[in-house]
Amino acid sequence: MGKRNRSNEDVTINLTPMIDVVFLLVIFFMVGSKFSESESAIDVSVPAVGPANPISRVPDDRVVSLTRDGQIMLNDQPVTKDQLVQQLTNEFSQYPALNVIVRADSDTPIQQYASIALLVRQSGVKKIAMAVKVDQSGGVHR
Repeated sequence: MGKRNRSNEDVTINLTPMIDVVFLLVIFFMVGSKFSESESAIDVSVPAVGPANPISRVPDDRVVSLTRDGQIMLNDQPVTKDQLVQQLTNEFSQYPALNVIVRADSDTPIQQYASIALLVRQSGVKKIAMAVKVDQSGGVHR
C-alpha cells in the first residue's frame, strides 16, 4: 500500500461565521432589553378582563343509570324508555359529539344493560361508554 501524500498545510477552522452569529445575538439581546426598559417607564393603566369562557358550552356527558329494580334514570331523573330516546335524540341533534355513559347495578342482567345501550344507540349517539368500578384485588367478585 502506498502512503498518502499529506500536504504541509495545517487544518484550520474558519471562525468568522460563528463570530458573526454571536455578534448578531448580542445585538438582538441588547435591543430587546432596551424595549423592555422603555415599556416599564411609561405609566399606562392597562384594562382588566375576567376569565375567558368558551362561546358555546360543551354539554357534559349524559349518564343513563339502570337501578337494581329496573328503573331507568337519565342524569338522576327517572325516565321511561320512550322519554330516554326522545331526550337523547333532541340533545344529539343539537350536539353531535354527545357522550353517554351507561351505568347498571352489578346484579342487573346483561340483557337489561344491552337493551338500554341499544336505546341510546337508537337515539343517534355514537359514543357510548360503560361505567365500571375498578377491582383493586384483581379478582372477580362472587
